[in-house]
Amino acid sequence: MHDNNLHKHGYDLELLAQSYPQLKSHFITKEDGLISIDFTNPESVLVLNSALLKEHYGVTDWELPENYLSPPIPSRVDYILHLADLVGKNNITGLDIGTGANMIYPILGTAIFNWKMVGSEVDEDSYAFAKALQEKISLPKSHKISNIKLRLQEDRGSILKNIIKPQELYDFTMCNPPFYNSEEEAFKANRRKNKNLGNGIGWRNFAGKSHELWCNGGEALFIKRLIKESADYKSQVGWFTSLVSRKENLLKLEKQLTKMKATYKVVPMNSGNKKSRFIAWKFEK
Repeated sequence: MHDNNLHKHGYDLELLAQSYPQLKSHFITKEDGLISIDFTNPESVLVLNSALLKEHYGVTDWELPENYLSPPIPSRVDYILHLADLVGKNNITGLDIGTGANMIYPILGTAIFNWKMVGSEVDEDSYAFAKALQEKISLPKSHKISNIKLRLQEDRGSILKNIIKPQELYDFTMCNPPFYNSEEEAFKANRRKNKNLGNGIGWRNFAGKSHELWCNGGEALFIKRLIKESADYKSQVGWFTSLVSRKENLLKLEKQLTKMKATYKVVPMNSGNKKSRFIAWKFEK
């Protein structure tokens, strides 16, 4: 994890439960006697995330509708911190592509660095929930929730078009693209995960709506579409970035960026045993 990530040494669950008492009902005792939570239970993960946001980032009343993705806070913070290394911390404006019902990246960017953030979303239900959530949650003093603007992407064939307005300037864009190629692939992956966790073929850890989990072509095709479209906005954006969950997708993305004469870099990130990365690119203006 990033050196400045507050979660690089794990969680103090007892401390979190003091500021967010609901967490205590989700405690389990492991075989070694240590207190933990059931990370295969989406409700427990959601409560843990709410506790982390309140205790460490001063974010209160954050919630999610049932069956939506509950994003792991430490890895989301990592992306924000690495972006700060890339573009700076002060007076920054960013765009989160596919912000989802959870709106987590705009919330963290504003709560940690007081960034101005725009969050785009293609799904109308997720957009409506995020708008309602924005009216409800609170951020630390001097960090304004009004720094977050939400925009509905009404053209499903576009990513940046209609979202980046004429004359607008952004220091960066960020994206956590849909991972799987299809619903079937997502279900198969979940069955393998539950089997490895000893949960048989249950679905306890399967949360997320279709637009959050899969799209035609998976993350590789989505990012390739984003790269192609980003060239039209090269004068308005400093760095375009996207998470790349599958390392094997990097080569085809790098080939496309080279073909388009973009400058790019791959930034590695680690969360526990999970290795990830994001790719960042820009064009000569």
